[in-house]
Parts: sequence; structure tokens; C-alpha cells
Amino acid sequence: MTEQPPNQIQQRTIYPLKRLCDVGVALYDCDHRTPKPTKFGYPYIAIPQIQQGRLDLSDVRRISKDDYESWIQRNKPQTGDIIVTRRARVGDTAVIPPGLECAIGQNLVILRSDGTQVDQSFLRWALRGPFYEREMSKFLNVGAIFDSLNCGDIPKFELPIPPLPVQRQIANILGCLEEKIVVCHRMNETFEATARTIFQSWFVNFDPVLAKADGRQPEGMDSATATLFPSDIEEIEDRKIPKGWSMGTLERIADNIRRPVNPEQIDPDTPYIGLEHMPQHSIALDQWGSASTVESGKFEFRKNEFLFGKLRPYFHKVGIAPVDGICSTDILVISPKKDSWASFVICYISSNEFVEFSNQGSDGTKMPRSNWSAMKRYPIIIPPEDTVIKFNSMLIPVFERINANIHEAHTLTQIRDSLLPKLMSGDIALNGTENFTEVK
Repeated sequence: MTEQPPNQIQQRTIYPLKRLCDVGVALYDCDHRTPKPTKFGYPYIAIPQIQQGRLDLSDVRRISKDDYESWIQRNKPQTGDIIVTRRARVGDTAVIPPGLECAIGQNLVILRSDGTQVDQSFLRWALRGPFYEREMSKFLNVGAIFDSLNCGDIPKFELPIPPLPVQRQIANILGCLEEKIVVCHRMNETFEATARTIFQSWFVNFDPVLAKADGRQPEGMDSATATLFPSDIEEIEDRKIPKGWSMGTLERIADNIRRPVNPEQIDPDTPYIGLEHMPQHSIALDQWGSASTVESGKFEFRKNEFLFGKLRPYFHKVGIAPVDGICSTDILVISPKKDSWASFVICYISSNEFVEFSNQGSDGTKMPRSNWSAMKRYPIIIPPEDTVIKFNSMLIPVFERINANIHEAHTLTQIRDSLLPKLMSGDIALNGTENFTEVK
């Protein structure tokens, strides 16, 4: 028999390859049933909540206390447990953070080390990168609709297992980078919440107008800004709006920009944004691919234009383009008719009310799609331009900071992802004795 050449990845690691089941890593399967959703209660983690190594609980299903206690009888998720998807987006992972009491849904499993040979903080990184991807491809079951992994195969994954002190050092280095990335995301959540709060106060609740009507100075507002608001409410078209403001539709202040492109005629390194790159309920678009992976025609977009996911609009995928690039034809490119209206437009089209309106006007049952012809007729309250200009001048620095954080997180992610295989292979030699507490 001809001897098979050794695996190239195995040649490049100085650490022994060991099966997870042989180094004290256990797999815990989850209940193969679905509990009834409740308005409040415990998070029920499903595949959509597993996003690029993190948990996204923004749209998580909630379940009752009784269902939660039933779900954790077999196994109660613990801090640091690694959740692994074994169907659809196979192999994606996320770590259960401290203090989270949750139930784990179908097609997810938990991996937990006993700590004798594998540090749990290292395990999260061992389950990423080329070594892990090789094992997934080895055991992957390719299906007509969904690919999958068998529960019995995951513990057979062979991964590089350094000595425990080196494992902890690797986890520390990568964990410091990850924490900086998380800080960028948290800052953006705060910035976005601030923008929405101001928009809601000025243009939905009319707080400055109501304050002036009561003879009060609008809270947190200087006198010059306060003069931009009237002190009376009037009724127009069965709507109570500030006096002097008007009713209109979205098409009065925004356009759908269509720039069809053939990806074969553009630089393959051009950024590409598909629906899979867009987060839910966040205007911070912090992921993108490249045109090298695109085959069919797309639309061109420009930095700071707005992208609206029109396929299944109830997923609420709306954001500000962080770069110039191309996007899926299932994404609408929207731009304000005047630059001064940019902040006003993005706050409107990313609101829950507008997304719900778009969903109601979408076509198709299984694959509903919004369309601009319906969206442009969305009724809006239009304030005087000087009020909008002031609002825009306040929020543009906020949106610029969000974009800066996106690019910082993107750079840190690239550094982390380039370090990961080098650390796992031993190309970057570690002796496990140095104390890395910060990555600068």
C-alpha cells in the first residue's frame, strides 16, 4: 500500500493532535423539542443567537420558569461552556457569559472540559480556525437542504493540545483582543441608543414642544436649540403634530439608489455586504466579505449610504455602509435627498415602526420581500429644515464614532484571526511562563 502523505496542517503544528474525548472534553446534547415562547422569562438559545463566536440575545426567545427548569434537568449550561451549532451554519460557536441563566435549543450542543488536560478558556479558541475547520469538513454530513454534524462525531475531533500553561497564555492573548473588540461593539450600542433617544424625544414624543407649551425650558437643551421648536400642537390629517410642521412621505426626503454592477468587472477585493453580514436591530454594519466570492450581478453602494435588507424585512437588518462596495440585490440602497437630512432618514428607516410597515407591504409568503414602491409611501412628520440641520449636526459625530469603532474592531479581528492559527500551530513559540495581561 502506498503511504499517504501526512496532513499539511499536522506538519505545521508542534503540539500533539488529540481527540477531544481523550482529553476530558465532554459533549452535552440538548432537548430535541421546542418550548412555548413567553413575553418574559429565561433566554432560549437557538442557532440565530450564535453569531461569529458571540451570543446575540437581541431577538432571543423567552421561555417560562417551568420550561426552563425542565430544559436544564439533563444539563444546566454553565459559565464558559462552548455552544456549537451542528446544523445549518455548522460549527459556529459562542461562549456562555458569566451570570447568564439560559436553555439551549435544538441542533446545538455544549462542549465542556473537566480541566485536567484542556483549559476551558482555551477550548473556545481551539474550536476556531483551520484545525477545527479541517475536522468539521472530515465529519460533515452534506444534506440536500442543511449540512449537519453528528453528536457522536464532534468528540472525535483531533485538535492541537499544548501544555496547560501554554493553553492559558494563548487564551489570554486572544481573549485580550476579543475584549477590545467587544468594547467597540458595546460603545456602538451606547452611541446608537443615544441617537435613537434624541430622535424619539424630538420627532416622535415632541418633548421640547410639550415643555415649551407648559412654559418650561426643554430638558438638556440650550436656549438657541429650543427656539427651533414651536410651543403649540396642531392637528393635520388626523395627526397631532407641532405647529408649523407638515405631513409627507419618505420619498420626499429619500431615494432608492440603483447602481447595477457586474462583479466580474470590479476589483475582487472590493467589499461585499450580503444579508448574512448584516446584524439585526443595529445600524453598525461591522462585517463584510469581498467581491471575489460573488458571481451574479449586484448593486453598488457608497460609504455612509443606508442599506435595508428587503428579504424577510421582519429580521430588521438596516444600517449605515461603513465602506464603499457592492451589496446583494436583496438589499436596498437608500440615500437622503440632502446630506443635512441623513441622520433624520436613518433614524426613521431603522425604527421598529418603519420596519413593521415594510414587512406589511412585502410580497411573498415564504420569502417575503419589501419593495421601494411601497416603502416610499411611508407617512412621516416633516419638521422645518433648520431643526433637521441641528439634529444632523449633533448626530453626525456620533455616527462617525460608530464607524471608527467598526474599523477598529475590524482591524482587531483581523489581527486575532491571523494570530489564532499561528498560536495553535506553534509558529509563535510560547513557553507558558510569561504573564500577558494586555495586548496593545
